[in-house]
Amino acid sequence: MKVLVTGAKGQLGFDVIKRLKAEDMECIGADIDDFNIIDEAQTVDYISNYSPDIVIHCAAYTAVDKAEQEQDKCYNINVLGTRNVSIACKKNKCKMVYISTDYVFDGTGEKPFEVTDKPDPINYYGYTKYLGEREVIDLIEKYYIIRISWVFGINGNNFVKTMLNLAKTKSEISVVSDQIGSPTSTYDLSILIVEMIKQNQYGIFHATNEGFCSWYDFACEIFKQANIKIKVNPISSEGYKTLAKRPRNSRLSKTSIEKYNKLPNWKISVSKFINKLVL
Repeated sequence: MKVLVTGAKGQLGFDVIKRLKAEDMECIGADIDDFNIIDEAQTVDYISNYSPDIVIHCAAYTAVDKAEQEQDKCYNINVLGTRNVSIACKKNKCKMVYISTDYVFDGTGEKPFEVTDKPDPINYYGYTKYLGEREVIDLIEKYYIIRISWVFGINGNNFVKTMLNLAKTKSEISVVSDQIGSPTSTYDLSILIVEMIKQNQYGIFHATNEGFCSWYDFACEIFKQANIKIKVNPISSEGYKTLAKRPRNSRLSKTSIEKYNKLPNWKISVSKFINKLVL
């Protein structure tokens, strides 16, 4: 199997490439320096020249708050870019993996969202990721749409690294405690993605680490695993103003991936991640 990964310099793309190589699968990682997904001709030419069996589309605009101010840029990357990758896949008759987000949902209620629940995003980033899903569904016959949340990986910025950096200069911080979801390790997720593409089980999937927590719980566990003494105060979403609204309920049901190996509990993965950072 021949695999092309977009967004290869990002958190997930980086780990997916590493996993593919670890399994001796033929692959290539592409990023903005290789081709611009906003340009249809560039995208089609690059993908056609490599002629992959499957494209894992990790490239995305992910700055949730900035997206409210940079709507055109966010739309171009997440919607038009995804459309162009989908067009290229259709022309080359290859399969496609599209990485989506918990932010396609409105965050109401307390039950984990199922893959069959109707998306209703409450911020612009989530809106564009949902439109990206629609492009894939409309253009591709054989696709995997994988919704994830609260991502952390070695190659890039994330909540874990932010917390550890804040602890270097602060003795007390406040973290939102009323938004509930699941952290997702890109290391664990990359293993699942590679496992999934070996099978022909297409459709929409929810894939995060096991267990649920708030951002406050997440922060407390990070400091516990890193053996850092710092006071963490729980605050409400109203007490922490952001440009983009966040869903209170980001729980995703993992019933769609029960046929695969479950991702480990998020606390285990945070521990392993921090150990890697320290080494």
